[in-house]
Amino acid sequence: MKNQEPGRKGRRMKLVLIAGVVFAAGAVFAGFFNVGLSKTNEMEFCTSCHSMQWVFEEYKESPHYKNTSGVRATCSDCHVPKPFGPKMVAKVIAAKDVYHEILGTIDTEEKFESHRWDMASRVWAKMEASNSRECRSCHAFDQMDLSAQSRSARNRHARAEDEGKTCIDCHKGIAHEEPDEPDEDEEEEDA
Repeated sequence: MKNQEPGRKGRRMKLVLIAGVVFAAGAVFAGFFNVGLSKTNEMEFCTSCHSMQWVFEEYKESPHYKNTSGVRATCSDCHVPKPFGPKMVAKVIAAKDVYHEILGTIDTEEKFESHRWDMASRVWAKMEASNSRECRSCHAFDQMDLSAQSRSARNRHARAEDEGKTCIDCHKGIAHEEPDEPDEDEEEEDA
């Protein structure tokens, strides 16, 4: 019996050691994953693609870039959800943009503009589906000082809240120029 006791103790020690190694490896992986994920949320990363130079110039003229309060909303503030699950979905979907940059689908201003309505429409649909979740992380109806807004804005915000509208219903061109909707003839040619 005494000989079996050290064998069990040895196996237990091995299991504890293996669990410790797996835990440490997981922690290291999670750390590197988190750092990498964090880097892809930085404006420098987002604007490093050639095709983003045009929308970056527009963004620099918007109130999200330069305003009286000095608070800047960066690319990820508007385009990347904070909750982990939706963030991972957004990252996978964003890989498509990198793919099209590499493929040359949107690598010139002309090509980019020819796809702009479709790209913007997908972003707007995503924002509508999430009830403008990313907008609301900074802007919330219940936090607005309606008395400090113009009469028109005050009326529209109050009505929008009553009607259950989302930010993107009215503010599509706030950070980037709103693209022109293609003519029906152009849409039929593309189909």
